[in-house]
Amino acid sequence: MALISEFTPHQDYSAFLRPDGGGQRLELLVRGARCAGCISKIEREVGTLSNVASARMNLTTGKLSVVFDDGASDVSEVLDTLGRLGYPATPFDPAGAAAAHDAEGRRLAMALGVAAFGAGNAMMFSVPIWAGLFGQELGPAMRTMMQWMSAAVGAPCAVYAGMPFFTSAWRSLKAGRANMDVPISIGVLLTLAISFVETVLGGADTYFDAAVSLLFLLLIGRWLDHRLRARARSAAGDILALQAPVAAVIGPDGQEHRRPIGDIVPGDHLLVRPGDRIPVDGRIEAGQSSLDNALLTGETAPVLARVGDTCRAGALNLTGTLRLLATATSEDSAIADIARLVEAGAQSRSRYVQLADQAAALYVPVVHSAAAMTFAGCMVLGMGPREALLRAVAVLIITCPCALGLAVPAVQVSASARLFRCGVLVKSGAALERLAEIDHVILDKTGVLTLGRPRLVDPVPAAVAMAAPLARASAHPLARALALEAGPTILADKVIETPGQGVEGFIRGRRARLGRAAFVGVTGAQPSETELWLVIEGEPKIRYVFQDQLRADAVATVQALLARGLSVEILSGDGLDPVRRVAKAVGVTAWRAGLTPAEKSQVVAQRTAEGRRVLMIGDGLNDTAALANAHAAMAPGTALDASQNAADLVFSGEGLDAVVTAIDTARTARRRALQNFGFAAAYNLIAAPAAMAGLINPFVAALAMSGSSLAVTLNALRMGGGGGRRWTS
Repeated sequence: MALISEFTPHQDYSAFLRPDGGGQRLELLVRGARCAGCISKIEREVGTLSNVASARMNLTTGKLSVVFDDGASDVSEVLDTLGRLGYPATPFDPAGAAAAHDAEGRRLAMALGVAAFGAGNAMMFSVPIWAGLFGQELGPAMRTMMQWMSAAVGAPCAVYAGMPFFTSAWRSLKAGRANMDVPISIGVLLTLAISFVETVLGGADTYFDAAVSLLFLLLIGRWLDHRLRARARSAAGDILALQAPVAAVIGPDGQEHRRPIGDIVPGDHLLVRPGDRIPVDGRIEAGQSSLDNALLTGETAPVLARVGDTCRAGALNLTGTLRLLATATSEDSAIADIARLVEAGAQSRSRYVQLADQAAALYVPVVHSAAAMTFAGCMVLGMGPREALLRAVAVLIITCPCALGLAVPAVQVSASARLFRCGVLVKSGAALERLAEIDHVILDKTGVLTLGRPRLVDPVPAAVAMAAPLARASAHPLARALALEAGPTILADKVIETPGQGVEGFIRGRRARLGRAAFVGVTGAQPSETELWLVIEGEPKIRYVFQDQLRADAVATVQALLARGLSVEILSGDGLDPVRRVAKAVGVTAWRAGLTPAEKSQVVAQRTAEGRRVLMIGDGLNDTAALANAHAAMAPGTALDASQNAADLVFSGEGLDAVVTAIDTARTARRRALQNFGFAAAYNLIAAPAAMAGLINPFVAALAMSGSSLAVTLNALRMGGGGGRRWTS
């Protein structure tokens, strides 16, 4: 991975710049950004630089994209600004970013393990000291020894476990700013300092165990946040993985060569055989075939592609061999565009500020100011520095934001467990907050309202058995559905498949054809992508009609959503008639058909601009960008990995009732969280003045703080009721 030292004042940065419209784009890997405040700070400062048209920071990947206006691009000024802000940067390299992310995960895991060890073992020496409350007080010498033993274990562990916070706080302070790690670091270091002072002076109370325990709890949240970012980052990676890794290139000598798709440039001639995916966007020069665009558009019916037609990367070539002229690189393909939309969606969602963060932002200056005022007031009143410091520390301890910090996570854990029992996997606690706020639901058709599998309508066993030998020989989705309906059977002889038309062969010595109406000789029939015709010598022609069936509870689910005051809309890449039929069946009047992935994402953005908070439910690759940009997102367990990674919640089974259950649970969870916030606020309003007045010593403050945390946890456990089906994959 490139190091920041590689950037020198006289370096030529042109190698790191890429054309972007009329200007140039610079992509950097920024380290140290952890919250929405960091993003806002970076984008604001870099965006004000000369010749910078825009600056967009992605918290999930750590990538900062800087677009320069047409003209001189002063990269060094961007790097200097980031350095001044306390965020070192290197050229963005996906492999390097992944390595840095993995290294950070290992550091957090190690710090978490050390904190757990320190908390448990320091507590072992603190318990005998606490026993003095029950008439079993230790002698001064034994108590001092226990305090030093607790210090020997707890202090080094606290220093090591606190390094992620200390380094971040120091970097922020050097830049003349304060992030959320600054008050955490001050609290931990001050607690350790007062504990050492008490130990040296023979005081009764020390808090080495409390300092390392607090770091243990904070590191759990930091590590979980790290894991969630990795999961969000994998959504774009899953999409790009759908591209073929190599392409067959026809050289000037007419010979076929295998080349990585990253090396394909516009103008290359490519060969795509049946069963292969289109490697990059291209135009057909020779051949014709049926293409399965389900990953890109959600359309279940194959599309006939002829000479002159444009094929998009990711489409599956079903029947014929194609010769393509590449019209784009792999970075500019349709799949890459979807991945960028997903990444942009993750970036916009990282701006969401949770209620706990908002409350913590108010808590920090108020409580630290109260502690400072307590210390100053005690000194003015003639108390000694030790007594004044103990009172200030008591204020910090009793108002420790543990209850505030648990107010939301405890509810989220309880709600997530309840939903898991109901077959819904919650991937992010913050998703429950967003889900509780939604007022508009957008549904994909194929795979969400329907099962996503074409089924034969009113099958006649004898007719199905007649077509099965030819159907088994075809890769067409409708033919596969017909073969599945028939079960095991013989295979036709001398089979020849005509791309986009049908398949012909011999069944027990008689010539037969299965495919489009015109292919089998039916005249006057309207072309349809949802029907097949069969003709066998000496037999009448047979028509097979297919339909993607609605989920059994689709109508009930839509009505339940409407009853909860939510507006419902259908967005689909399918054709007009299938979408109209499904919309009418479920009672939805707002629907659109034939949409591309970008158009779906644009509709979501448009609804958001109108003030709506959108829940997007989709399962295909063409839904991933919309899922990533929605306020909240759900996907069925049968969805693509990329769609599941882009979604906040994944539900199992073939029913949609889990959607309604998730919304109801999220709304209840929000009420519980607000109740916890109210309790935490009332507790601090009572406890802080008592500590400032000296009515509560640090040890009692620690007990009160633990009691407040227990109270919000018990309230959160009220979410745990209910049963239902468990998660099934």
